[in-house]
Amino acid sequence: MLVSAKEMLQKAREGKYAVGQFNINNLEWTKAVLLTAQEMKSPVILGVSEGAGKYMTGFGTVAAMVKAMIDELNITVPVALHLDHGTYDGCYKCIKAGFSSIMFDGSHYPIAENVEKTTELVHVAHQLGLSIEAEVGSIGGEEDGVVGMGECADPDECKQIADLGVDMLAAGIGNIHGKYPENWSGLSFDTLAAVNEKVGDMPLVLHGGTGIPEDMIKKAISLGVAKINVNTECQLSFAAATREYIEAGKDQQGKGFDPRKLLAPGAEAIKATVREKIELFGSANKA
Repeated sequence: MLVSAKEMLQKAREGKYAVGQFNINNLEWTKAVLLTAQEMKSPVILGVSEGAGKYMTGFGTVAAMVKAMIDELNITVPVALHLDHGTYDGCYKCIKAGFSSIMFDGSHYPIAENVEKTTELVHVAHQLGLSIEAEVGSIGGEEDGVVGMGECADPDECKQIADLGVDMLAAGIGNIHGKYPENWSGLSFDTLAAVNEKVGDMPLVLHGGTGIPEDMIKKAISLGVAKINVNTECQLSFAAATREYIEAGKDQQGKGFDPRKLLAPGAEAIKATVREKIELFGSANKA
């Protein structure tokens, strides 16, 4: 069932586990994530970047596909459809399209402007029963053309944004999108602990979940992280499985070129990745 992310993340925060946000890019991606969440009896968040939304022809198409798929597959675990790193305009488009959750990424604005825009969007989202995520400090790497250097968030600014009534807060703690470089210095747990102390029971969000060592993931959860975003890892596993299928010549055997067969190994690889993350995050059997 399609729901706001608020309740699932409050439960995660209290239960010391995290709910995975798995970004979707097409029908296969969405189906793989939903079926695995149902199998694992785990709440799940489907993340949609503005670029992915555009690729799938628009947020209306995405929302209609997800709602129909939940119904057709008889998905009974809580599912949130969430805009990832949304612009101000993108948030309104997703609200109109029927998303159940949005993220406004105002981290690149001066804090006063971030506060102003977030305040407005919190009011609109909550009037409609949607959950809303905000961000302070930048996430390293690039997503939809927005490049962040991975600056750590200011805990006082985090409190300012949290006090606006957002349902979850992404705070930069040295995490990055994409693959982590070999010289990555790791997560700043001092920053995370300081943010956690300032914002009280606010569920915190860890972006760039791909490649963070398991011990760091578990420590982050112990310090208030209740939502962890995974995208690149699913892309890598999908690409590797698809490449193996083609290099083995299976696309040239029988009707191996049929797209349903061609895409099947990649979809199974996504399921395996999602299964692994749900186990790591501790959300299995929490639906």
